[in-house]
Amino acid sequence: MRLEFTEEEQAFREEVRSFVREKLPPAIRDKVLNGFELTRADHVLWQRTLHERGWGGVGWPKAFGGPGWNSVQQYIFEEETALAGAPRLIPFGTKMVAPVIMAFGNAAQQQRFLPPISAGSEWWCQGYSEPGAGSDLASLKTRATLEGDHYVVNGQKTWNTLGQYADWIFCLVRTDSQAKPQSGISFLLIDMKSPGISVRPIMLLDGGHEVNEIWFENVRVPVQNRIGDENKGWTYAKFLLGHERTNIAGIGGAKRELARLKRIAGSEMKNRRPLIDDPLFAADIAQVEIDLWALEITNLRVLSGERGSRTPGPEASILKIRGTEIAQRISELMMRAVGPYALPFRREAMEAGWQSDPARAAPGPRYAATLAAAYMNQRKLSIFGGTNEIQKNIISKMIVGL
Repeated sequence: MRLEFTEEEQAFREEVRSFVREKLPPAIRDKVLNGFELTRADHVLWQRTLHERGWGGVGWPKAFGGPGWNSVQQYIFEEETALAGAPRLIPFGTKMVAPVIMAFGNAAQQQRFLPPISAGSEWWCQGYSEPGAGSDLASLKTRATLEGDHYVVNGQKTWNTLGQYADWIFCLVRTDSQAKPQSGISFLLIDMKSPGISVRPIMLLDGGHEVNEIWFENVRVPVQNRIGDENKGWTYAKFLLGHERTNIAGIGGAKRELARLKRIAGSEMKNRRPLIDDPLFAADIAQVEIDLWALEITNLRVLSGERGSRTPGPEASILKIRGTEIAQRISELMMRAVGPYALPFRREAMEAGWQSDPARAAPGPRYAATLAAAYMNQRKLSIFGGTNEIQKNIISKMIVGL
């Protein structure tokens, strides 16, 4: 199926392409296109560059400082920036907590928190999962006790992504232990510099520090930092998760990685013809590409619904499942394409720059050195944002009617 865009939309696509060509630093582009790790400074620089152009809040309406793009423009922007090698926007501020603040926060909260999110001057992280409360999020135990005009928060969050960089965290906390699990939860915005917060790294299999445990010990949070009504946080959390699962689809990023896979498979290696010439491997690539086309069409349908002021529904679960599965398959095919050159590397040596020194570099092409780590890291995609098994239950109940 061929997707057609209007002349105005094609003109907008050219505007985005021109902007990225002019403003995206080559060093960041090289990292993204070759699968190398970005720093916090890289992400902040790109967010601030977008903000200066008036594009800091990509999906935001003009009333809140955004560009006011429709769903098609947002799709075009994300596709073009991904294909050009721009960093994927860190979603916790711009795409997760910001829509909640817009929809359920008061005017003071909107004025306080939205501008720094757009400008990239405040980094946000998410406080949802706990030990024993991941897929079954409603069983969370972190509690917030009201004392005067503050809540006192105690508990633990885990699998917190990039919390080591965060200025703020949005948290689900239990404010009524006697109510039904979903009915006793509130949504708090917590300053990460508050006394009593400690961040402890969880080191991943690839040696990276991406996720954390966060402990709260008598952390005082002003009541004015609660979003909406007390004990209504589950409603706001479901709203946020719908946006998170839509974003997880990552169509633009998948297209970029598919193109990278084709380049890798088309490269000649020592004593071996290009793997893309192998009919079976070429068929695997073709199947992924077909599935990605189908996902793209489904994603556009969901975005069209959002354009009509309808929040993402269970369709977002379909995007989450298929988007994460496709990303995992692409990463696996990349590893297969380079064979033993994808053996895991020592992160410390990589950070020291050894791969750029031909005398000390590992055998094989430079781009192969990161593929094993990427493969291992992307096993998480089918777990976070609600496991794919839970998403299938949602689809069965809400769409199929079982």
